[in-house]
Amino acid sequence: MAVTNPPGLDLARLREHLDAQRPGLVDGELSGNVIAGGRSNLTYAITDGRRRWVVRRPPLGHVLPTAHDMAREYRVISALAGTSVPVPGTVLLCEDPEVIGARFYVMEFVEGTPYRSSEELRALGPERTRAVVLSLIDTLVDLHAVDPAEVGLADFGRPEGFLERQLRRWSKQLAASRSRELPGIDELHDRLAAALPTSPRPTIVHGDYRLDNVLVDGGDRISAVLDWEMSTLGDPLTDLALIVAYSGRELPPDTGVSTVRDAPGHPTTDELVARYAERSGRDVSALGWYVGFAFFKLAVILEGIHYRFSQGQTVGEHFDRIGAAVPVLVEGGLERMARA
Repeated sequence: MAVTNPPGLDLARLREHLDAQRPGLVDGELSGNVIAGGRSNLTYAITDGRRRWVVRRPPLGHVLPTAHDMAREYRVISALAGTSVPVPGTVLLCEDPEVIGARFYVMEFVEGTPYRSSEELRALGPERTRAVVLSLIDTLVDLHAVDPAEVGLADFGRPEGFLERQLRRWSKQLAASRSRELPGIDELHDRLAAALPTSPRPTIVHGDYRLDNVLVDGGDRISAVLDWEMSTLGDPLTDLALIVAYSGRELPPDTGVSTVRDAPGHPTTDELVARYAERSGRDVSALGWYVGFAFFKLAVILEGIHYRFSQGQTVGEHFDRIGAAVPVLVEGGLERMARA
């Protein structure tokens, strides 16, 4: 019986490469499938019938400059092994696009559940839901407490001018994916540029930190933090602001964007910010700007996904509705900047 290749992954070529680079790792024919939920890079679960692994590769087309850096993601996951931040074990990085048509890496499969909706969390009950979301904050504090130099990541980014570069980067990403009118997005960019705050001491930042990008074990603990493609050294409040943005009332719940804010027991955004501030000791008084920037960044990311989907260059559940979320995020960002 022929093995069916999932979109973007030739299992025979992958097996051949693994046999050459990690002899004895695979024992049997590989099968695999796309893991639902990814919004940018493609993620696959593969197995030889005995063991399981995960493969990550860029989307099928329209890869933006500086985005989808497999080596960068592989490096930070490898560096964080052994720290208090839970990450999968890494297996192999392949930077030869000829093997499966793109650069990719392989990591260990970690048991756990990614909670993507309020309905999924509802089954846990209010007490466990609260514990899971607070654990998300505690794990972020642990990440921001890691000394980059001690784990070999001293040169992982350029913290000086981080916020200015981030704003410039996402503006360029928007230009590369812009195919329709987006009222207000240029105004939001200009407001952000005119009011850049002073960053605290730099840390390792995840870049897309949210409940959807972690796995929760059978209890209430996080078993793995995933999707490190936007990680770097920079301003830790950008990570906290993303959690606030994903948990806020501005995020549309009916467009396929992950949000768990309506789950019974979910802490308020004020509670999440207070817990982070208490446990990290950081000043969060300027967080309003960061939340405005988080909405701008999310709008650009989703617009890129909308563009690729409209061109038939990526696959994923609910991608047909992603585009409708972008104007709502822009409006939310403008409202946050007005309050800030």
